[in-house]
Amino acid sequence: MTDTAHAAGPVRRLAGILHRRPRLQLSLLLSAPLAWLVLAYLGSLTVLFLSAFWTTDAFTSNVVKIWNTDNFTALFTTDVYRQVALRSVGVALAVTVLCVLIAFPVAFYTARIAQPRWRPLLVVAILTPLWASYLVKAYAWRLILAQGGLLDWLLGPLGIKGPGYGPTATVLVLTYLWLPYMVLPIHAGLEQLPASLLDASADLGARTGRTFRAVVLPMVLPSVAAGSVFTFSLSLGDYIAVQIVGGKTQLIGNLIYSNITLDLPLAAALGTVPVVIIVLYLLAVRRTGALSSL
Repeated sequence: MTDTAHAAGPVRRLAGILHRRPRLQLSLLLSAPLAWLVLAYLGSLTVLFLSAFWTTDAFTSNVVKIWNTDNFTALFTTDVYRQVALRSVGVALAVTVLCVLIAFPVAFYTARIAQPRWRPLLVVAILTPLWASYLVKAYAWRLILAQGGLLDWLLGPLGIKGPGYGPTATVLVLTYLWLPYMVLPIHAGLEQLPASLLDASADLGARTGRTFRAVVLPMVLPSVAAGSVFTFSLSLGDYIAVQIVGGKTQLIGNLIYSNITLDLPLAAALGTVPVVIIVLYLLAVRRTGALSSL
């Protein structure tokens, strides 16, 4: 009993100190995840950026730690790198726009129209594709988009052929893969939308389009911004789907992957491109004020 009392004494004193100092308590709680963030994430980005200033021996392909800016000079002066970067941004934006257009009606139905007892099941149904393997879904779309595949069979009576493999197929597959990341934030935003605002807009004579532009969209814009961060960043860095259904299409992720074993410093320099683009995208979204209420 005495040993237990002695052991409880320091514990109680420590609990009292933490209770009187909430900032110290918060600092201790956040220390582990912040240390992981700094060391594992920010540390790896720092190493990536620094290695981009190294070079590669042309004969042995070994990394030589000679500091220079040749890799970044090549990024800005080589046409193919600029074209691939612009194409990657275009694909990411196209995927984001398609996800918004598809997610809005789906989320509006699940959040506002469907009966309350069915809404959890509908949310689970939206999440179900995320439980399947990425490769299984990508290769399933490869079969659908193949010449003479399911899509050609469905469009054949209309005299239309499927897009085949290429940029259009890449956008379609990435839209399918990342759509749940857009539906769920919009669903949450629409769920929090007060019904009284919609009723007031209708009582004042506003039509559906006017209500959507003046009431719904401003309230749900933070949710759209949150979803777009996921769809844009995931599409910008993806390279597996491009290899499966992209045909001869090259995106920034493919260039990084293909240069990892051949020219690691150049791959590191290429890897800084999506990082910079995503940071600029986040700053642009933040300047709109759309993230202030998230």
